[in-house]
Amino acid sequence: MKAIFMRTTPRHQRTVLHTRRRRGFTLIEVMVVIVILGILAALVVPRVLSRPDEARAVAAKQDLAVISQALKLYRLDNQRYPSAEQGLGALIVKPETAPLPPNWKPGGYLERLPKDPWGNAYVYVNPGLHGEIDVLSYGADGKPGGDGLDADIGSWQ
Repeated sequence: MKAIFMRTTPRHQRTVLHTRRRRGFTLIEVMVVIVILGILAALVVPRVLSRPDEARAVAAKQDLAVISQALKLYRLDNQRYPSAEQGLGALIVKPETAPLPPNWKPGGYLERLPKDPWGNAYVYVNPGLHGEIDVLSYGADGKPGGDGLDADIGSWQ
């Protein structure tokens, strides 16, 4: 058997060298991409860093809506809201203090009682100041009142 050798032409060599060079990125191309990413990060990061506080307030409002719905179901079943002494725990465990709920739902109205996004318990007020009952979070500072992040977030809002 005869071996056939192909002779490479200069044009073919240039094509092979040209495709070999195009396989990777040059240092300048990489640097341009890094600079663009740096500029985008400088614009986006300050806006994103303020979002966790807003997200906590939204999460608190969602928790309050869920707790309020559970309280409404409790009232439908038992003709009244839990007393202030029974508190929100009446949604989890059947109360043993008066007034006893006549039709308490087996399994409760919530699986567990959530904490607010700042790690504090939600406050239940019966009778409420803004409605028949109030459920609220005291905000980031955990104290009544406050402004901005420390403002109270309530079921009436």
